[in-house]
Amino acid sequence: MDQMLAPIRAKSLKEVFIERFEALILSGKLEVGQKLPSERELAEALGVSRPVVHEGLRDLEVRGMVTMKPRVGTVVNDYRLDGSLAILSSLLSHYSGELETKLLDSMFEMRILFETETVRLAALNRTEEQRQVFHRLIGEWDTVDMKDLDATADLYFRFHHHVAMASNNLFYPLLLNSFKNVYLSMARQSFIDAPVVPRVSSCHRRIATAVDAKDPEAAVAAMRDLILFGETHLKGLIEASGRNRGTLPPAP
Repeated sequence: MDQMLAPIRAKSLKEVFIERFEALILSGKLEVGQKLPSERELAEALGVSRPVVHEGLRDLEVRGMVTMKPRVGTVVNDYRLDGSLAILSSLLSHYSGELETKLLDSMFEMRILFETETVRLAALNRTEEQRQVFHRLIGEWDTVDMKDLDATADLYFRFHHHVAMASNNLFYPLLLNSFKNVYLSMARQSFIDAPVVPRVSSCHRRIATAVDAKDPEAAVAAMRDLILFGETHLKGLIEASGRNRGTLPPAP
């Protein structure tokens, strides 16, 4: 109940500014190379202070969406060339939680390369304590409410994050955290189809068993099967949605 009644937090003016300009850039309404009005002009047009505009533009610059040039002004970047990982979450927000086919393909290609390597290293490097955590996470699949999309998505991400932790590579867990919102969005949309949950649980059990046995080949095979299954399933949802532009139905 305490969590349900957590205080409502209103978005700051800076957050609203960032969201608005992200949407304008991602939609193409603001074109690559286009120069924005001055900070003073933006502040007057939007009815906010210049510090709000300045800090908002600085955040957009960190994300690679604009460049602030002294004595020139702020120019819109091609986010594909200059963007950071933070843009992935922005892309999902822009599409209201939907995944464009190109984004979906790119994500799964990345996952095949990245997660097969993390699970290979996990099978080689896992500790006894990490082995026990794997089995604890597997046990949670037996009790999770399959109708609770947030709970199942969270369990899915925690398992994959633990694989990255067990790899003994300092960067892999941090990199996975950068994709957390994307993982959760994809998982929630997959778990709308309840029979998917037992299939994912089964693959996770295979991965845990292989890591437990320190069998990197079996671990990689299980992870690859899981990722390819997820790709096939999500593309099936795209086809079933009947949308010509190739998107998934929005997550509830």
